[in-house]
Amino acid sequence: MARLTEEDKARNEAAIRSAMEQILSGNLPPGGKADLKTLAVLAGVTRTGFYPKKNRDGTPRPGAYQHLAEEFERRVKQLQGAGEIVDPRAAQIERLKRHNAELKERLTKRDAKIAELTEFQTLAISRLAAQHEEIERLRTQLALGGNVRSLPAPASGTAPYGSCS
Repeated sequence: MARLTEEDKARNEAAIRSAMEQILSGNLPPGGKADLKTLAVLAGVTRTGFYPKKNRDGTPRPGAYQHLAEEFERRVKQLQGAGEIVDPRAAQIERLKRHNAELKERLTKRDAKIAELTEFQTLAISRLAAQHEEIERLRTQLALGGNVRSLPAPASGTAPYGSCS
């Protein structure tokens, strides 16, 4: 692999800085994230320049653009710490998480209301059944000539069963 000239390195650094500003402003390419892979693609450089290397004797040396990678990651963390999410996908994930929590809350409230209404329905049916049984008992007692008397039908135009006006 050919060594980079100082001119090539300066041009690549300028491209990386330009791509860095583009990403940090939230202007990401389709499918891109606020990460080193997208930074390398936008700048037109290989990602390997962002990571440390090893000399032939095994000693570590910094990658050609490692300082820019560290600056980029630091700035992304600062923006995220300040509440400005650079990555639209991360913002979408956060929005979907909030929406999901709202839906779960609505579902819980709906389930509680359904349980309340079911309990009310059971109680109402139980009362109606008890009233029906009482009516049937009274009809039977009336038919057998017990001490139950039939009420006269109300005259037309009057309130039924002595209701107050």
